[in-house]
Amino acid sequence: MSPAPMPYEFKITRRVEFAETDMAGIVHFSNFFRMMESAEHAFFRSLGFTIHEHDNGETIGWPRVSAACDFRAPLRFEEEVEIHLIVAEVRSRSIRYQFIFRKVADGTEVARGSVAAVCASVDKTTGKLVPVIIPDRIRAKISSAPPELLS
Repeated sequence: MSPAPMPYEFKITRRVEFAETDMAGIVHFSNFFRMMESAEHAFFRSLGFTIHEHDNGETIGWPRVSAACDFRAPLRFEEEVEIHLIVAEVRSRSIRYQFIFRKVADGTEVARGSVAAVCASVDKTTGKLVPVIIPDRIRAKISSAPPELLS
């Protein structure tokens, strides 16, 4: 029996809430970043983890080192959106994601985003965030997507 493929993509669907929109009823740009983070958290939960792990007495988190989003079409209150997370790259201490947002009703692409996050722990002496190697139990379940899937 061959091992199960490692996940490099994840999809989640959600409805746009009124509080996420501006006066025109269009999703405010800042909320796309919240949706990317929410999709990442759901991806981790789907693998049996949380974004705030405890490993050998250390708390492991994923602070962002970069984030971007390009907007292509309006997304409005009450519309359903599919958020497609793609693992663009896994390094020893970081993961880079791509996100594609599409309206469920007609497949219109409304945005593309990216996030790079570093696996980090809080140094107990200094209180500063310190990059750490991604724990093997997490790394074993995540892989980079094939190049043809990346934009």
